[in-house]
Parts: sequence; structure tokens; C-alpha cells
Amino acid sequence: MNNLTVKKAVIPAAGFGTRFLPVTKSVPKEMLPIVDKPAIQYIVEEAVESGIKEILIILSRSKKCIEDHFDTSCELEYFLKKHNKIEELKVISMAHIEAEITYLRQKEMRGSGAAIGLAKNFSNGEPFAVLFGDDVIFNRTKPCLKQLIEAYENTRLSIIGVQPVDDETAMKCGVIKKGAVKGRYTEIKGIVEKPKDKLSMPSNLASLGRFIVTPDIFDALERTPLRNNEVFLTDALDIVAKEAGAYAYEFEGDRYDIGDKTGFIIANIEYGLRDKSTREKLEQYLKRYNK
Repeated sequence: MNNLTVKKAVIPAAGFGTRFLPVTKSVPKEMLPIVDKPAIQYIVEEAVESGIKEILIILSRSKKCIEDHFDTSCELEYFLKKHNKIEELKVISMAHIEAEITYLRQKEMRGSGAAIGLAKNFSNGEPFAVLFGDDVIFNRTKPCLKQLIEAYENTRLSIIGVQPVDDETAMKCGVIKKGAVKGRYTEIKGIVEKPKDKLSMPSNLASLGRFIVTPDIFDALERTPLRNNEVFLTDALDIVAKEAGAYAYEFEGDRYDIGDKTGFIIANIEYGLRDKSTREKLEQYLKRYNK
């Protein structure tokens, strides 16, 4: 049984973002803004606020701007300092991201599992977190990932972050076959990836883009059959759950599917209502619009 806590995280961000074409022809979907920050920054900040010290972002060839975003911009910082734009300087500073970020290029898009398989050397035999770039999760008091790390520390088994969802959402996710339930913990007896209809859904608990995985995930990935020429992480976790055991943990927080146009718009509205610089005017607009 692994006694290590979780200090590493992997963020797969190599996909094409086809649901947001044409903008994603030149701008990675992870860099699309929610109010005034790119989506991936919210995810990195969640990891850091959860105690993560090392982050691996898996990219494709066209996404170097993600590296640039988390790098220092000497020219811009000099300009802001010269013109005494102190608040703007604070906004672009990455000093609060107290983690080492490294990058790895995924040369062929073969699913979430194939992306995670590239992280074997990075993990170095330790448990690690996985945060999908399509999911932004808001919790004012305790980040979603922090909740999952604590769940891992209680069980020492792989953890999948879940919430109950409607049928339409469930058909886009991995859905949990439930074993014993204790509070927010559910023993995983299996996972059905993207069930075709309500009859094939074993429950309404869906995997929503946050995981803690143990090192045995890599052996499971090697044995995971292809599905439409892709390897799905949840299929590998199905193997882990059946062989070593795993738990679903029902986390607290508001999840936004920013890989979906409607989800992305909702995220912008709700984060805009939380932002003191935009809240008042946005509330006024929404009141007028709803008349």
C-alpha cells in the first residue's frame, strides 16, 4: 500500500478543441478566457492551492502559447513598471504559482489514457493527480483537488472525482458502477465509459475530470483495449478498480464543462458575477434581458 501523499499533477492539454472551431484553429481551447484568465490558469491554480509542487502539462505542437503564458514576459513587465501600472503587473505575475511546471509534447492524439501514459517517468512511481483541461471547478473554501487528495490519504487507493448528473451529461462521461457507499465515498465496482442510453447507465455518478491515480495505472493502460483507436483513462481505471480497488468521491463544487459552448458561456457568466469589477453591470444586463 502506497504511503506517499500527492505532490504531482498531470494536465492533458493536447486535444484539437474541434467543438470550438474556428477559433481553436489558432487559439488552444485551454487559452480561451473565462472573464480575464485563460481556462487552464484556473486549473493550474487549483492544483497549486491543493498543495501540488510539480505539474506536467501535456501539449501538442500548436500549443506553445500555453508555455509562454506561464513564463515571464520581460518586455511586458518592463513596460508596466515603467508606466507605474502596478495592478496590471500583479495580474500578469505568475509568482503565486509556486510549483514547477514542465511540458511534454504528445505527437499523436490517441485519447486521454495515451496522454497519461506519457507521464510515467514524471510520476517516478508516486501517486499523482490528473486534471482534465475541459473541466473548471469552483469551490470557495476547499479546491476540488484538495478534497480528492484527502480522500486518497484516507483510502490509499485511486480516487475518481464524481457528482450526480443528468442523463444527457452522463452519456458524455465515465459512469460509476456502485459498490458500498459511505458518506461521500463510493466503492467502484466498474466504470461504463460514455453509456449509449439510460438503460446502460449503472448509476448517475459521473466522472468529472479530476482523479488521483496510483502507479499501477501504467500497467493498466498497457492492457486497456482501444476504443475507436483511442485509449480512455476511465477504461484503465476500470481495470485498476477491479484488481486493486478504487473509490469515487463526491466532491463539493460547481463544475463547468468548458469543452462545451454552453458550459463555457455559463462559466463566463457565473465567474463574471463573482468578479467585483464586472458583477454590477452584468447583474443589470441580466435583469434587463430577463424582462
